Amino acid sequence: MERNLSLNLHVLTARLDRAADRILRTEHNVSYSRFVALTMVGELGASTQRTLAEYLGVTEPSVSRMTAVLAADGLLDVQPDPAGGNRRRLSLTDEGKRLVATIQQSLEDRLAAVVARSGVPYDEYAEHTARLLSTFDRLEQEAGR
Repeated sequence: MERNLSLNLHVLTARLDRAADRILRTEHNVSYSRFVALTMVGELGASTQRTLAEYLGVTEPSVSRMTAVLAADGLLDVQPDPAGGNRRRLSLTDEGKRLVATIQQSLEDRLAAVVARSGVPYDEYAEHTARLLSTFDRLEQEAGR
Protein backbone atom coordinates (compact mmCIF):
# COMPACT_ATOMS: atom_id res chain seq x y z
CA MET A 1 0.00 0.00 0.00
CA GLU A 2 1.40 3.37 -1.01
CA ARG A 3 2.05 5.76 1.88
CA ASN A 4 0.33 8.90 0.70
CA LEU A 5 -2.09 9.55 3.53
CA SER A 6 -1.36 13.28 3.76
CA LEU A 7 -2.24 13.85 0.11
CA ASN A 8 -5.25 11.55 0.28
CA LEU A 9 -6.60 13.38 3.34
CA HIS A 10 -6.16 16.71 1.58
CA VAL A 11 -7.95 15.48 -1.55
CA LEU A 12 -10.75 13.88 0.50
CA THR A 13 -11.29 17.05 2.53
CA ALA A 14 -11.34 19.24 -0.59
CA ARG A 15 -13.84 16.92 -2.29
CA LEU A 16 -16.05 16.80 0.78
CA ASP A 17 -15.98 20.60 1.03
CA ARG A 18 -16.90 21.02 -2.66
CA ALA A 19 -19.68 18.43 -2.42
CA ALA A 20 -21.08 20.08 0.71
CA ASP A 21 -20.96 23.47 -0.99
CA ARG A 22 -22.91 22.18 -4.02
CA ILE A 23 -25.52 20.53 -1.79
CA LEU A 24 -25.98 23.55 0.46
CA ARG A 25 -26.18 26.07 -2.37
CA THR A 26 -28.77 23.91 -4.15
CA GLU A 27 -30.88 22.85 -1.18
CA HIS A 28 -30.49 25.72 1.30
CA ASN A 29 -29.18 28.68 -0.71
CA VAL A 30 -26.17 29.05 1.59
CA SER A 31 -22.49 28.39 0.89
CA TYR A 32 -20.55 25.82 2.86
CA SER A 33 -18.20 28.52 4.16
CA ARG A 34 -21.16 30.48 5.56
CA PHE A 35 -22.58 27.31 7.08
CA VAL A 36 -19.21 26.65 8.76
CA ALA A 37 -19.22 30.20 10.13
CA LEU A 38 -22.73 29.74 11.52
CA THR A 39 -21.71 26.42 13.05
CA MET A 40 -18.68 28.00 14.71
CA VAL A 41 -20.85 30.72 16.21
CA GLY A 42 -23.52 28.28 17.39
CA GLU A 43 -21.51 25.24 18.35
CA LEU A 44 -18.00 26.44 19.16
CA GLY A 45 -18.78 29.76 20.79
CA ALA A 46 -17.19 32.11 18.26
CA SER A 47 -18.98 35.01 19.88
CA THR A 48 -17.04 37.88 18.31
CA GLN A 49 -16.00 38.66 14.76
CA ARG A 50 -12.34 38.48 15.81
CA THR A 51 -12.76 34.99 17.28
CA LEU A 52 -14.69 33.84 14.21
CA ALA A 53 -11.92 35.18 11.94
CA GLU A 54 -9.35 33.22 13.98
CA TYR A 55 -11.42 30.02 13.80
CA LEU A 56 -11.93 30.36 10.05
CA GLY A 57 -8.37 31.46 9.34
CA VAL A 58 -9.48 34.57 7.47
CA THR A 59 -9.21 38.31 8.01
CA GLU A 60 -11.54 40.31 10.22
CA PRO A 61 -12.75 42.43 7.25
CA SER A 62 -13.69 39.20 5.44
CA VAL A 63 -15.66 38.02 8.49
CA SER A 64 -17.27 41.44 8.80
CA ARG A 65 -18.59 41.16 5.23
CA MET A 66 -19.76 37.58 5.80
CA THR A 67 -21.52 38.35 9.06
CA ALA A 68 -23.28 41.32 7.44
CA VAL A 69 -24.71 39.00 4.77
CA LEU A 70 -25.71 36.37 7.34
CA ALA A 71 -27.38 39.05 9.46
CA ALA A 72 -29.22 40.43 6.42
CA ASP A 73 -30.44 36.88 5.70
CA GLY A 74 -31.82 36.67 9.24
CA LEU A 75 -29.44 33.90 10.34
CA LEU A 76 -27.08 35.82 12.59
CA ASP A 77 -27.52 38.56 15.16
CA VAL A 78 -24.65 41.07 15.21
CA GLN A 79 -24.57 43.55 18.10
CA PRO A 80 -21.98 45.99 19.44
CA ASP A 81 -19.90 44.52 22.25
CA PRO A 82 -21.06 45.88 25.64
CA ALA A 83 -17.39 46.31 26.56
CA GLY A 84 -17.12 48.96 23.86
CA GLY A 85 -14.65 49.39 21.05
CA ASN A 86 -15.20 48.27 17.51
CA ARG A 87 -15.98 44.67 18.45
CA ARG A 88 -19.20 42.95 17.48
CA ARG A 89 -20.93 40.15 19.43
CA LEU A 90 -22.35 37.30 17.37
CA SER A 91 -25.18 34.88 18.05
CA LEU A 92 -27.44 32.73 15.92
CA THR A 93 -31.03 33.77 15.40
CA ASP A 94 -33.71 31.12 15.85
CA GLU A 95 -33.77 30.73 12.07
CA GLY A 96 -29.97 30.34 12.07
CA LYS A 97 -30.18 27.66 14.77
CA ARG A 98 -32.81 25.74 12.78
CA LEU A 99 -30.76 25.97 9.58
CA VAL A 100 -27.56 24.76 11.25
CA ALA A 101 -29.36 21.81 12.87
CA THR A 102 -31.06 20.84 9.61
CA ILE A 103 -27.87 21.06 7.57
CA GLN A 104 -25.76 19.23 10.16
CA GLN A 105 -28.17 16.30 10.15
CA SER A 106 -28.43 16.25 6.35
CA LEU A 107 -24.66 16.33 5.82
CA GLU A 108 -24.08 13.73 8.54
CA ASP A 109 -26.64 11.38 6.96
CA ARG A 110 -25.04 11.78 3.53
CA LEU A 111 -21.53 11.22 4.88
CA ALA A 112 -22.68 8.14 6.79
CA ALA A 113 -24.11 6.75 3.55
CA VAL A 114 -20.82 7.34 1.71
CA VAL A 115 -18.82 5.76 4.53
CA ALA A 116 -21.16 2.74 4.60
CA ARG A 117 -20.92 2.38 0.82
CA SER A 118 -17.12 2.33 1.09
CA GLY A 119 -17.27 -0.67 3.41
CA VAL A 120 -15.61 1.24 6.24
CA PRO A 121 -17.45 0.83 9.56
CA TYR A 122 -18.86 4.24 10.43
CA ASP A 123 -18.29 3.98 14.18
CA GLU A 124 -14.64 3.03 13.69
CA TYR A 125 -14.08 5.82 11.16
CA ALA A 126 -15.69 8.35 13.51
CA GLU A 127 -13.59 7.12 16.44
CA HIS A 128 -10.32 7.29 14.50
CA THR A 129 -11.16 10.74 13.17
CA ALA A 130 -11.93 11.99 16.69
CA ARG A 131 -8.63 10.52 17.95
CA LEU A 132 -6.69 12.28 15.18
CA LEU A 133 -8.37 15.60 15.94
CA SER A 134 -7.70 15.18 19.65
CA THR A 135 -4.04 14.43 18.96
CA PHE A 136 -3.71 17.55 16.80
CA ASP A 137 -5.34 19.62 19.55
CA ARG A 138 -2.86 18.24 22.09
CA LEU A 139 0.12 18.88 19.79
CA GLU A 140 -1.00 22.46 19.17
CA GLN A 141 -1.39 23.06 22.91
CA GLU A 142 2.05 21.62 23.60
CA ALA A 143 3.61 23.77 20.88
CA GLY A 144 2.01 26.86 22.41
CA ARG A 145 3.67 26.29 25.77
